[in-house]
Amino acid sequence: MKPIWSVLLVVVAMFAQVLAGSLPASLLSRDNVLRQPLAAVGVTLAGLLLVFLIRRFLDRRPWSALGWHRPSHILIGVAAGLVPILVANGLSLAVGAVTWTPVNVSDLVWLPLVFLIVLLNQAFPEELLWRGHLADTLLARLSPRTVLIISSVGFGALHIVSQSPAQTIPERLLFVVTAIVLGFTCTAARLRGGGVWMAVGVHWGFHIGMRVLPLQPVHFGVQLVLMMITLGVAGVVLLRGQGVRWDDQSTAAGQVKA
Repeated sequence: MKPIWSVLLVVVAMFAQVLAGSLPASLLSRDNVLRQPLAAVGVTLAGLLLVFLIRRFLDRRPWSALGWHRPSHILIGVAAGLVPILVANGLSLAVGAVTWTPVNVSDLVWLPLVFLIVLLNQAFPEELLWRGHLADTLLARLSPRTVLIISSVGFGALHIVSQSPAQTIPERLLFVVTAIVLGFTCTAARLRGGGVWMAVGVHWGFHIGMRVLPLQPVHFGVQLVLMMITLGVAGVVLLRGQGVRWDDQSTAAGQVKA
């Protein structure tokens, strides 16, 4: 399958997994505590099924090429995604771009469940598509530099329809660019780790960092710029010394197989 069709298929699959996966849970009432956890599980299961079908019948790529052999890499990824966001939020507090919000101690009990829902609803299924299936498919045909650009820009561009605290057009554009930088760092983790787990960790760490502190945006654009910078630095650090020749797709494919 040509790269452009592989990208479009991933875009369609991303929306399909959300709609199909969350549909059964949507039958529950909105105040049902099981609604969100079940929806998250459904999205992950739908994502796994869709990727399996695409790889089995369309792209004909082996399941093992997604790089399941080092699940411990998710911890490295979490650190690479969490630390930049904590640093950015700390700087945002210092310059007045965010402010503390009142904390209900009882809400802290639910934080582990919130983190798990984010993993199953966004971090794992999205990375399975973009840095798992798509990166593996494109690396067989294109150079790592090209894959880095396509995976980052394609992933980030979809966030133009995402909900966020952005109020103005410049803030919405900055939000999309921040998503592109997140895609860059996740793809860097994919290239560095040779599998999907480190990328999942970066994505998960990003969302943990956004939720672990009770902060309210005051100047959301400033906060986004700071997150872009810190995430970008993390991506560059991940890429540094990872041993892939940027103009040679055979080298990248060999690294993934290894």
